[in-house]
Amino acid sequence: MASGQLSRAGALACTGCRHACHVMLYCDTKTQLFGRIPIRHIILMQMRFDGLLGFPGGYVTPSEETLEAGLSRELLEELGVALPILAEDHVDCCQAPASSHSSTSRLITHFYVKKMEEEQIKEVEKEAASTATDHGQEVTCSGNGQSPSLHHEKWGGPCAFSFALIHRQRSLAVGGLSAAPRHDRP
Repeated sequence: MASGQLSRAGALACTGCRHACHVMLYCDTKTQLFGRIPIRHIILMQMRFDGLLGFPGGYVTPSEETLEAGLSRELLEELGVALPILAEDHVDCCQAPASSHSSTSRLITHFYVKKMEEEQIKEVEKEAASTATDHGQEVTCSGNGQSPSLHHEKWGGPCAFSFALIHRQRSLAVGGLSAAPRHDRP
């Protein structure tokens, strides 16, 4: 495994660690950009305060709920829809880079990939903008204005995320889609 990468069992065995789960929701599509350029996939992402894109999700407490139940709860808060996330959707977990904040607990990030139907993705997108309780509320700028952070009452935020986490999510999205079966090949 790469540096910082953990098995799911190893991550859950980590005592004193915080856990964050995010999911790439995607679907195949035959839609064409400008009527001529095939898109192939639609990926649901969120615009952050700093203009970067990220996947929906957030903090989960494995001692109180499963990773999947916690991620479903986060999706309900952020997107307005509680989607069933399964252990089989889990594709990666790793220890996040240390932050400059004084937090002594390590952060373990978990990444999931869930394929949906195109109409489901479009419905989730509509719900997020109209009914999600925390849509656009959690991601804000930390005090020094340099790193993104999540504010959450339970953890006494801010809990800073490194920009490396965003890059890692992008890499996982590209890897997840390139591994998906292509139906347009002969």
